[in-house]
Amino acid sequence: MEFLKALGIEATNKGTSTGSVFFDSSSSLLESWSPVNGQKIGMVYETTESEYQLVMAKAEEAFKYWRNVPAPKRGEIVRQCGDEFRKYKQELGQLVSYEMGKSLQEGLGEVQEIIDICDFAVGLSRQLYGLTMHSERPNHRMYEQYHPLGIVGVISAFNFPAAVWSWNAMLAWVCGDVCVWKPSEKTPICGIACQNIVNKVFQRNNIPEGVSCLVNGNYKVGEWLSKDERIPLVSATGSTRMGKIVAQTVAARLGRSLLELGGNNAIIITESADLKTVIPGAVFGAIGTAGQRCTSTRRLIIHDSIYDKVKENLLLAYKQIKIGNPLDVNNHMGPLIDLDAVKTYLAAIHSVKEQGGTMLLEGSQLTIEGSGCYVSPSIAEVKNHLPIVQHETFAPILYLMKYQTLDEAIAMQNDVKQGLSSAIMTMNMRDAEKFLSVNGSDCGIANVNIGTSGAEIGGAFGGEKETGGGRESGSDSWKVYMRRQTNTINYGVDLPLAQGIKFDL
Repeated sequence: MEFLKALGIEATNKGTSTGSVFFDSSSSLLESWSPVNGQKIGMVYETTESEYQLVMAKAEEAFKYWRNVPAPKRGEIVRQCGDEFRKYKQELGQLVSYEMGKSLQEGLGEVQEIIDICDFAVGLSRQLYGLTMHSERPNHRMYEQYHPLGIVGVISAFNFPAAVWSWNAMLAWVCGDVCVWKPSEKTPICGIACQNIVNKVFQRNNIPEGVSCLVNGNYKVGEWLSKDERIPLVSATGSTRMGKIVAQTVAARLGRSLLELGGNNAIIITESADLKTVIPGAVFGAIGTAGQRCTSTRRLIIHDSIYDKVKENLLLAYKQIKIGNPLDVNNHMGPLIDLDAVKTYLAAIHSVKEQGGTMLLEGSQLTIEGSGCYVSPSIAEVKNHLPIVQHETFAPILYLMKYQTLDEAIAMQNDVKQGLSSAIMTMNMRDAEKFLSVNGSDCGIANVNIGTSGAEIGGAFGGEKETGGGRESGSDSWKVYMRRQTNTINYGVDLPLAQGIKFDL
């Protein structure tokens, strides 16, 4: 694969990198297999505990330097990172597609997200603002400012093996933090590639080792990060089950966690909806990344007056979906990440039927290019309360259900444990505004006339309830990566106390 060579990836890469590589002979090998064709991409040395300690020492030392670099200067380094990712957009996009299985267009889009967050972070580096407040005491001034936190631990998931790291790293870097990143053990090569790219920039600018660190391995490495008191913030993306473990572990040492976890996302389709936008929005949301996005559309809540028409159009659209090698731009949907994901998907289909749902289109396992990780998508008619519908299945299964009143639809939309993304398709302004009101969607993301999947980096990304409550990427998400400090300055000759307290000596 030429794109691997262009990214500096050899058949075997050592799994710990801070600019230099540490290697312990006791390291075991982590194999990366492509779901595209079932071929081994390469092997990565797992980080040992002794190597982890070396990385943390490097990160601690680097933070002492990096926090004193002026924020706009830090932004300049991030700007150069963005330019470097522009150079390798095609190759890294191909690697994301090949190692994870998403379509090439989505792989390229993921790299574009990295570029976009770099651009956002560069501007942010000159806008790390605080507030000035009036004091109740004469000749006093109050203000607040933000300082870097320190080492930020990043645990990312396989479905976005590069972009989610960048959402955290680029903001953390301009805020003056350093990062230790554990990529998913299912997509470690993407982590190596991203580290190689940013290393070029840091080395060119004589930035000390440790500002950007990579540690590879299974859940044990995540445990080290979560338990480490030297890491004030752990950002974790993945399942709700994993997030609860991280949250409890980090909270036990009074650290901070930024969680972006599962979703069970719905589109409400009103009687006034424009089906020309409904169908492509729903189909991409359901089958994009083979249903392996946290923002994937899981449920369509359809007004009963247009239910049959929407169902008919969906079934016609699904007949046009091309499944195959995601590096072929003619294909819409690639494979699931691995055979375990296929088993989970098939088990979900069985549960739908067992719990009383009706399969309108029943998916099955496919073998393409020697890989059994491909599946065909499913559509099912269900009731919202079914246990399988309440659960997030990370696969291309779409549930259809009817409603009669908008209040009923919103209640159904909110009646799941997850609260990430939501949408309404309507041409009725009152319906749209109600959906966005305090009595509407309880999700962190609520869209009108676009689907649930796909988000721009300018807005804060994250959700409520079992989605974890974290916010990444845009808006004022940068504040998570910093500590707030309130300052009061007395420029007078007296020492008046707050609340008018008298303390005379």
